[in-house]
Amino acid sequence: MELPFEHGTESEMKSRKALPMVLLACALGCGDRSALDVLGAAPLVTGGGPVEGPSSSGGASSGGGSSGSSEANGSGSGSSSTGSSSGGTLSRGSSASSSGASGACSSNGSDSGSQPPSCQPGGAGMTNCGACSESCCTSLEVTGGTFQRTYTNSVGGPTNEADPATVSGFRLDKYLVTVGRFRQFVVAWNGGTGWTPAGGSGKHAHLNGGKGLANSAGTGTYETGWLTANASNMAPTDDNLACDPGFLQTWTASAGDNENRPINCVTWEEAYAFCVWDGGFLPSEAEWEYAAAGGSQEREYPWGSTDPGVTNQYAIYYCLYPNGVNSSQAPRPSGICTTVMNIPPVGIVPLGAGRWGQLDLAGEMREWNLDLYASYVSPCTDCADATGGYYRVLRSGTFGDPPDTLLPPYRFDETSSDRNSNFGFRCARTP
Repeated sequence: MELPFEHGTESEMKSRKALPMVLLACALGCGDRSALDVLGAAPLVTGGGPVEGPSSSGGASSGGGSSGSSEANGSGSGSSSTGSSSGGTLSRGSSASSSGASGACSSNGSDSGSQPPSCQPGGAGMTNCGACSESCCTSLEVTGGTFQRTYTNSVGGPTNEADPATVSGFRLDKYLVTVGRFRQFVVAWNGGTGWTPAGGSGKHAHLNGGKGLANSAGTGTYETGWLTANASNMAPTDDNLACDPGFLQTWTASAGDNENRPINCVTWEEAYAFCVWDGGFLPSEAEWEYAAAGGSQEREYPWGSTDPGVTNQYAIYYCLYPNGVNSSQAPRPSGICTTVMNIPPVGIVPLGAGRWGQLDLAGEMREWNLDLYASYVSPCTDCADATGGYYRVLRSGTFGDPPDTLLPPYRFDETSSDRNSNFGFRCARTP
């Protein structure tokens, strides 16, 4: 079939160019919606353009120890439950196949009454995520198991394995938290006079008889849950969420064009509190990496071993969105991320789905994890470092980071109070 790509407005031209990739996604599961129906929800654009994204002041590494060199392992150390839900039940979706590369639709998001609080109102950034315009609160089952937190995997399977961890089954949200969903949390918080977490909330209360994750920094102790002191770094005001005004922040004071983009500029405490309010909890570092690595498969990338390329097919990274670059060009063309247009809506690269169907586990945003940053304690079973460090862990490269940050074992660390246009998050939930 031929389509008249040569004429139309800029937005029409982008939608037409997106059609082949959306056709692929919808062939794998769009329910009753056609590819043409979903183009307006989250257009995919590929092509040719700039690079070299912003970096945080935090450190990074590709293994279980301290931060390493800036070239291979990052840039050193940084300058740094069951929660009480406000109502509604989770949109579980259907568990993705173990092959994972589809990012197939899991729910239609049409029943706003069955959604967690952040998606209950319905609308942009709440019930229209991904190629199939499904619930942005879709959460997918991750089957538990054992894997090595430190490994390399290029061709032929994982090698240099170390730091084993066992993870019980859990659910991990398919999408990063959007601006639209976070807006509902800000409303509930109401300038500090509304909802705030209860002391001790946010634990993995389905584990260890309600005590939560074992604390790898102290034998016989467990995760603490929300502490009163955490409230000092929880203030999601318009001013605080404007950490990169006019450039790369996604928050807007009123609902607008960014509702389907991932929220950024949030502190660790705000991410933690949001997940409690929404009926979940922040994933531990082991849980997050387990999902990104495909569990014991210990994949090179969340989707497998295919190179991420430069046309936004598998991951959003290196400032290649929205235009990409021609593969014959230098691997890092000159240029930088300059506007929020370098940050696409969540879930627009279905080929990048992980083993259990989660999207954007590599690229798009660095994601706050529960743990404090420290050398791994091995082995561990349902563990997190709750008291043994100062900086908090972030995982996944961001929209401007280089390709080595897309590898599941790659670690970042940062002070919990830091606000950065690179920082977002997703929630985990009881199985």
